[in-house]
Amino acid sequence: MITILVTGFEPFGGEAINPSWEAVRRLNGDRGDTHIERLLVPTTYADSIRTVTEVIDRLRPAAVVMVGQAGGRAELSIERVAINCDDEKTPDNAGVLHEDAPIVSQGPIAYLATLPIKQIVAGLRSARYPAVVSNTAGLFVCNHLFYGVLHHIVTHNLETQAGFVHVPFLPEQVTGKPGTPSMSLDTIVAGLDCIVTALTSNARP
Repeated sequence: MITILVTGFEPFGGEAINPSWEAVRRLNGDRGDTHIERLLVPTTYADSIRTVTEVIDRLRPAAVVMVGQAGGRAELSIERVAINCDDEKTPDNAGVLHEDAPIVSQGPIAYLATLPIKQIVAGLRSARYPAVVSNTAGLFVCNHLFYGVLHHIVTHNLETQAGFVHVPFLPEQVTGKPGTPSMSLDTIVAGLDCIVTALTSNARP
């Protein structure tokens, strides 16, 4: 049995919902010999990495797809790189601010995603979902988790592939935000399902 771990975040920044978790929890379930494990992650520096790495160590998934909200983006953004820096003027959900702070002291400057990001984008576009390779995962909890999970995988010599997907606001989140892009929940769910299906096929012997 192959396991793919897909994570989404709780709401933050005054939003009532987070499209990442709304989509992840609606993903199609187990398919054939593949188990899809869904995980809600706290939007906090202190707990996000631990929440995910504990499940990685327990389940040893073939792949981890972390999903987060990127308000203002119009496409599904497949992230290329996580950098060893927190720097955001908005506090996390615990009220904590990190400015110019390393995620891992003396850790590498950056890690590259180990998912086949260009293949994923090509597959999404072929299926008519708007998608791009992104070169910035931000410097908030999304990047914090992305870097921390990749660091854990490398330092524990795990074979798990990992990457991060940023999704746009939902339409109901942009009411009162003229000109801000959004994407329907159905489209986000279908796009994530396309990614998981591709990873499932690649993971099979």
